[in-house]
Amino acid sequence: MHPSADLTFETTRLVRDTCLCLHAQRAARALARRFDIALKPAGITSGQFSLLMSLNRPEPPNLGGVAALLAMDRTTLTANLKPLEHRRLVETATDPTDGRARLLRLTPAGRAVLAEAVPIWRHLHAEIETALSVPDHLRSELNFLSRSDS
Repeated sequence: MHPSADLTFETTRLVRDTCLCLHAQRAARALARRFDIALKPAGITSGQFSLLMSLNRPEPPNLGGVAALLAMDRTTLTANLKPLEHRRLVETATDPTDGRARLLRLTPAGRAVLAEAVPIWRHLHAEIETALSVPDHLRSELNFLSRSDS
């Protein structure tokens, strides 16, 4: 069979209308845009909000743990940290118990940005959850999919 034999416009429409990956990507981009717009007054993007929030812990996490939590590879996480470090919202330090590992810590300026961003996030998040028919079920299903990847 010729490789393009099944590559009809009907196939394109089938993918457009049913592909879970496509629908999840579209929804993720739309959500990120809404949060990016809302968080602009705090001076951060939705991705930066997630990254900063992942560092809001009693003890500084290591780079690998944050990368796993955010489902990012370490190189991407390092690239995303650079502008936050440049703005002095995040600082990195060598782990005293393992000289090969880097610990990530929010600075006081990073905490201040998060303190400004959290009420914005809460408001928009509540608005979006209200618009969804079953947000807890959706969250559960998305968490299942992200766990089954690893």
